[in-house]
Amino acid sequence: MKELVRTNDMVLITLIEALLKEQSIEYIVLDQNMSVLEGSIGILPRRIVTGNDDYDQARRILIDAEIGIELEQ
Repeated sequence: MKELVRTNDMVLITLIEALLKEQSIEYIVLDQNMSVLEGSIGILPRRIVTGNDDYDQARRILIDAEIGIELEQ
């Protein structure tokens, strides 16, 4: 698994999920349930990860959607 994005922007997460689903790329959003610990104030970032085989294609999709600046280096 490789990390694509780390953010606490829920709108961005929803957009990325839609883009990856559209291309049938499997992904996981990690740290979703951390809101229990943080009190639902959204300060802890969520991580979107994908398999090693899909990573390059997923990066290209985000770059083409002009949200490549959000990618983890």
